[in-house]
Amino acid sequence: MLITGDEITKIISVSLTNENITSLENIKKNYSFNGKSESIRHAIKTAEAEIKELSEMNGPVEGVLIMVHKDYEDAWVNQVQHRYKNHIKTHLHSHLKDYKCLEVMIISSESNTVKDMLREIHSFEKADYIKFVRS
Repeated sequence: MLITGDEITKIISVSLTNENITSLENIKKNYSFNGKSESIRHAIKTAEAEIKELSEMNGPVEGVLIMVHKDYEDAWVNQVQHRYKNHIKTHLHSHLKDYKCLEVMIISSESNTVKDMLREIHSFEKADYIKFVRS
């Protein structure tokens, strides 16, 4: 445990993949952080802001869901799209390099449905990038 100013900082152990470590180094470099701990704290704050934004979303919602994922032959994206087909107004699919795919969906639904859809997508842990931009 470290004490820095008014805050107590705890040291924890975290298991990361090589890809996670590369991403962490990239965050550190691009934001000019001094260490990996600052990079991790930044990533946590970014995730917290996204969670807060979703939690404050109420009522009818329209927006664009942008997603990049690997392995275009994996059926999980189709499962999500079929489950939420009544809420997806437009869908664009594009093949990218390295067997990745870009999905762009125009969503119009109640906020709880959008939240459920995003939770489901995150639960598969197969998307490299997920962003819902509310109109």
